[in-house]
Amino acid sequence: MRRHPFLIVLLGVSCLPVSSCGYALAGRGSFLPAYIQTIGVPLFVNNTVVFDIERRITERVRSELIGRGRYTVQPDRTGVDAVLTGEIVTITFVPTAFTAQQQASRYALTLVAKIEFRDLKADKVLWSNPAMQFTEQYDVTTVTTGTDVNVFLGQDANAVERLASEFARAVVSAILEAF
Repeated sequence: MRRHPFLIVLLGVSCLPVSSCGYALAGRGSFLPAYIQTIGVPLFVNNTVVFDIERRITERVRSELIGRGRYTVQPDRTGVDAVLTGEIVTITFVPTAFTAQQQASRYALTLVAKIEFRDLKADKVLWSNPAMQFTEQYDVTTVTTGTDVNVFLGQDANAVERLASEFARAVVSAILEAF
């Protein structure tokens, strides 16, 4: 009868390391300083010939930050704790699969961007990637000839949305999860 209290205490002490192991849900962590509550995300700069891509990507990045639930996001640099700036450097469009008739049936769309996340209070860069590359594969349902990215994106608006969403998720995860 006296062994039971000892076993209960021993069992309780042995469970302590397990309960504080540090695991958390992926995508919900943040390695940013606690004082960063408001993040400015001005419109990304577009150095490509793809019309309006900077607006779509900037909106998706803002939405992804807001979706994390911890930050207020503003469209400018003033009155914020940190600022996330981006410059879309290139977008390339390359066929990766062909039909029996030698028509492209799958394309790789690659976006390269320069991204910087700056802590304005400490005046230092917390995260940057001068050549962040993001590639997505897309199946083509209509006949597309050549490698003009504007023609493809004009035919498949969903491709732009998927590219912008996945790129935004990658950027925000890299910043908040310190990968």
